[in-house]
Amino acid sequence: MRSLQRLIQGSVLLLTICAAGIGGTFQFGYNLSIISAPMLPIQEFINETWQVRTGQPLPDHLVLLVWSLIVSLYPLGGLFGALLAGPLAIILGRKKSLLLNNIFVVATVTLFGFSHRPGSFEMVMLGRLLLGVSAGVSMNVQPMYLGESAPKELRGAVAMTSVIFTALGIVIGQVVGLRELLGDPQAWHLLLASCLVPGVLQLAFLPLLPESLRYLLIDRGDMEACLAALQRLRGTTEVAEELAELEEERIFCQGRRALRPWELFQDRGLRRQVTSLMVLGSALELCGTNSVYAYASSVFRQAGIPEGKVQYAIVGTGSCELLVACVSCAVIEMVGRRNLPIAGYGLMACWGSIFTVALCLQSPLPWMPYLAMFCVFALILSFGLGPAGVTGILAMELFDQKARPAASMVCRVLMWTMLFLVGLGFPFIMGGLSHFLYVPFLGVCVCGTICTGFFLPKTKGKTFLEISEELHRLNFPRQS
Repeated sequence: MRSLQRLIQGSVLLLTICAAGIGGTFQFGYNLSIISAPMLPIQEFINETWQVRTGQPLPDHLVLLVWSLIVSLYPLGGLFGALLAGPLAIILGRKKSLLLNNIFVVATVTLFGFSHRPGSFEMVMLGRLLLGVSAGVSMNVQPMYLGESAPKELRGAVAMTSVIFTALGIVIGQVVGLRELLGDPQAWHLLLASCLVPGVLQLAFLPLLPESLRYLLIDRGDMEACLAALQRLRGTTEVAEELAELEEERIFCQGRRALRPWELFQDRGLRRQVTSLMVLGSALELCGTNSVYAYASSVFRQAGIPEGKVQYAIVGTGSCELLVACVSCAVIEMVGRRNLPIAGYGLMACWGSIFTVALCLQSPLPWMPYLAMFCVFALILSFGLGPAGVTGILAMELFDQKARPAASMVCRVLMWTMLFLVGLGFPFIMGGLSHFLYVPFLGVCVCGTICTGFFLPKTKGKTFLEISEELHRLNFPRQS
């Protein structure tokens, strides 16, 4: 009987994770990946469209500028989505916010699918902006929905599935973008419009699942709905102990309203949490992983990989991140939240130093390009080991129910802003620093290691109320 109960609980939990993830961080990783595949066809489309309108070809530097805007509008839309996510999660709830978010996906697919007929690259730009809004909302709400519904002994592993879906989306996007599939130059609009599939899957399965437990009990005060949802998620009626923990958390939050983002910075009781969130949220996008992905193709070519095979090597980089994300998800409850980022950032600093040396010596030493190629994989593996997953669950674990939406909004706004700035500035960094392009990111990795060790508390196996009490002692040591 107990084994059957565990099977039911595991099945419902797995369905919850997949339904939330497929239209959330999977969609983010997928769209982040597929935009690089049709780069040249879209640039040709921009030039042809302009020539039809004006009778003159668009200069190459302006074509590159329009392409850069198309790429950069995705994180800009993500910034708007992150600002929208907090109010949506409070007013509509976590589940309804994820479902409503697919409106942006449908609008995007319509723009992408029909952009080539009227010859409008502006439709592609608007589609990328709306797709970014969708990603900004889902990446905020998904960790809250999963973390607030998971049992405490599995909360870290369940929250870490967000990074698994991101890595899976990157890999699937790289595979779908191969020339043998939708990477054909004439099918670029179909490749971009394929983001409809994850949205449809989420719309089909997420309505079958209950709302977040803590939203039902603490925000809405609906004990009956919370009890019914808890019994469905756990596959049993014996939920008295967990319901008592939720009730304790409700009493702790009673009489308090949801905090606004700027109020997080004014509350002395949240200073450690906000510091950790700001530093590690910034480090996630400034640690140089995006630069490694951007530089990977040239490193592979210098290592002697034929031009036609480079795309398969790039698929290997995404597969490495997926593999290590699965490993991190499996070991996070044993190793702890703090140890994984320390190890990840520390290894990134080491491999980044070796990567820089290998790039500088690749001309006099013919075997150095192979070392640089190995460092690309090692950096991606180190990133996926801890920083990629643990940073995404900080807002969920370090803040209580009334501060969590605002904290998640602040974290994601910061991350999207950094992603936007890195996307705009990296071409200049690559051109100006050449082989030393990773040097600015080394300091970020070192800071990430130190900040994690000094500021991030241990949260493994603790309830949200216990974490709040521990953080209060750390913020006010004299009172303790």
